[in-house]
Amino acid sequence: MSWVAQFLVKYPELAVFLAISIGYLVGGIKLGGFTLGPVTGSLFAGILIGQFADVPIAAMAKSFLFLLFLFGIGYSVGPQFMQALKRDGLKPVLLAVVVCVTGLLTAVAVAKALGLDPGFAAGLVSGALTESPAMGTATEAINGLALTEADRARLVAHIAVADAVCYVFGAVGVILFCSVVGPRLMRIDLRAEALKLEQDLGISRKTPGVASAWHRFEMRAYRIADAAPIAGVTLTAAEAKFPEHRLFILRLRRGSTIIEAEPQMVIAPGDVVAVSGPREALVAVLGPRAEEIEDRELLDVPILAADVLLTSHELAGRKIDDIAKEGWTRGLYLRAISRGGAAIPVGPGIRLERGDILRLVGPEATVSRAEKQIGVVIAPITTTDFFVLGLAIFFGGLVGILVTFPIGDMRISLSTSVGTLLAGLLVGHLRTRFPLFGRIPDAAVSLMTALGLAAFVAMTGLHAGPLFVAAIAEAGVGLLFGGMIVTIAPMIVGLYFGRYVLRMNPILLLGGLAGAQTMTAGMAAVQDRSGSTVAVLGYTPAVPIGHILLTTWGTVIVNIVAN
Repeated sequence: MSWVAQFLVKYPELAVFLAISIGYLVGGIKLGGFTLGPVTGSLFAGILIGQFADVPIAAMAKSFLFLLFLFGIGYSVGPQFMQALKRDGLKPVLLAVVVCVTGLLTAVAVAKALGLDPGFAAGLVSGALTESPAMGTATEAINGLALTEADRARLVAHIAVADAVCYVFGAVGVILFCSVVGPRLMRIDLRAEALKLEQDLGISRKTPGVASAWHRFEMRAYRIADAAPIAGVTLTAAEAKFPEHRLFILRLRRGSTIIEAEPQMVIAPGDVVAVSGPREALVAVLGPRAEEIEDRELLDVPILAADVLLTSHELAGRKIDDIAKEGWTRGLYLRAISRGGAAIPVGPGIRLERGDILRLVGPEATVSRAEKQIGVVIAPITTTDFFVLGLAIFFGGLVGILVTFPIGDMRISLSTSVGTLLAGLLVGHLRTRFPLFGRIPDAAVSLMTALGLAAFVAMTGLHAGPLFVAAIAEAGVGLLFGGMIVTIAPMIVGLYFGRYVLRMNPILLLGGLAGAQTMTAGMAAVQDRSGSTVAVLGYTPAVPIGHILLTTWGTVIVNIVAN
């Protein structure tokens, strides 16, 4: 073991990658449906390695990776951030603010009561409120204190110790509260409430994890009989007979000639029409009424599937069933919606927002026409706009250093970390207005956020490892119970505030609580127990607010406790 320790000390970069590897392995292990996750797994792995190897950690490397992570997070949630402040998203936003502020106030009270130093207090916030990025802002704040280098190093190590002690209950507590305790306190049946909300929004329920072998949208050919109800009427009138099914005639064969559909074209007996629509509607509505035939040439219509970023002010905030009445949507189908990286259920009552990514399916000409009304096609890219990325992080960090705000008789700097997060939000938001600005491939953003944070906490764990046992003895069991209080208090306050003040739908409320503490697993637990994905509608407006405030709390609590 001494040889291994000497090797890791000599090559600290390899120790970091070892910690990340072990962290992802350990973090993926499920215990009763609960997992630590790769970030916390990397923290524990770093602490474990640090027990027998005092690995030197470069402060600049930690900062570099952490700033990449923060920019990536901001870039990801930026397109939805401004929309989260508007319309129906305002309630989850207010909920997130109340939950986060309650968490900070509770953490300050617990830290004062237990006499915690700034490092332990910051780890209490990051662990109990399950926001690992707060470790980074707290580290930066501690390095700015007027202390000796040894004292700063000790306090930074205490952050990792407290986070490790408080995180497990923090994660489990949020998951259990959102999926079990919260519904019982509200005296609701999760499945019944989810089904009711789905019906209000016009969402058709699907079995989770089951993929269908049939195509949702199809095109089939039907011969028009002499006595058919649509014989002798225009295409527009024929399609209007089944408005709820969105069936469209795209072209027809008259004799040996194939004719592209025109709205005022009159259908004649004997014509063969190519009809597009949902498969179930074609089978149930047209199947018993018309003769289906095989006509490969007629059905050989170029079909395009495209992801389009919604940037239109005219469409933002409108319901899907309202937009479907627009003339340019004729023959167009919406297959999926992505909002802030989360899948949104598709239903007539769902409102679209700027920054949503819409998966459209239809004839090539129809999709191309719709793109001009909706926004811009998200074409796959392989290159990162490093000019914008580098400049945004630089100016974001600069603003973070220059901007200060008062808390009591103190003035606290925004910090380079929070400044970088806000820069990412700004660039992400600008994408909805200027889609070709600052483009970064999704895979690159994923690498920035996943590797950036995992490497940062692994380094923090390696730094804290040699001091871990002594720090645990110093903090005592009070830190564990204090963390439980900090986890549960904002959940209870948020539940009753959302229920009786904001009067939120209980499913959206539970999703909002998970979002306020940025705990995706909490939302997933609600979805699992309710048998529905609809909780994501409360989660997505709350999670960007949670990321910003909870990350900032690392700086705030260090300065409050230190003074």
